[in-house]
Amino acid sequence: MANIKSAKKRILVNRTKAERNKSIKSAVKTSIKKVEAAVAAKDKEAAAAALTAAISTIDKAETKGVYHKNNASRKVSRLSKAVNSIA
Repeated sequence: MANIKSAKKRILVNRTKAERNKSIKSAVKTSIKKVEAAVAAKDKEAAAAALTAAISTIDKAETKGVYHKNNASRKVSRLSKAVNSIA
């Protein structure tokens, strides 16, 4: 256990940030699953609507520093490719 005041603070701050990041990552995963479910059901309109919501969620996560910009771009690209593959 930390004895120094600043070390105790770091523990608290890190715990708070980890919880926040966990919540944001969970929201991103949920939005991705919604897009994938719509793609699996071959529902073009629902997939497009879910895609716009997912892109927004991913961009917000990127802005907050939860995801690296390349990682976020890759997620968006893969989702867009999946939605566009629906004939």
